[in-house]
Amino acid sequence: MEKATFGAGCFWHVEETFRRVDGVVSTQVGYMGGRQENPTYEEVCSHTTGHAEVVEVTFDPGRVTFEDLLRVFWDCHDPTQLNRQGPDIGSNYRSAVFYHSPEQESAARKSLEQEERTGHYRRPIVTEITPAGRFWRAEEYHQQYLAKKGLSSCPL
Repeated sequence: MEKATFGAGCFWHVEETFRRVDGVVSTQVGYMGGRQENPTYEEVCSHTTGHAEVVEVTFDPGRVTFEDLLRVFWDCHDPTQLNRQGPDIGSNYRSAVFYHSPEQESAARKSLEQEERTGHYRRPIVTEITPAGRFWRAEEYHQQYLAKKGLSSCPL
């Protein structure tokens, strides 16, 4: 099994999207990329910790590749919005790939370059590609939030 970690706005929708991918063994939402140890949701939303809301994806590389997961990542959010997704504003909602190996870094950079060349976006892609740091698991009520509420997507 391997891990991949993505920030693409509110983690509820992003987690639900990755949970549905064949070859994804598990997902969990949390925080990464900031300065504070063991941050709470309220602290992350205060924009003082530097953390992004992320989804940590555990996947079977024999069934789904990291490149496949990158395709899901690009398709599930707007990577041209700096520090926001839709109505959610702040650096905690930034677009980011947190890589766990040199191979993931290379694949993420190549994928970003390919996305830029498609001409699909009117604005430049602002997605960060940065080394994975410590993953801080979010509070239990955030885990599989949409599934717990019987929703397949965010109501916004």
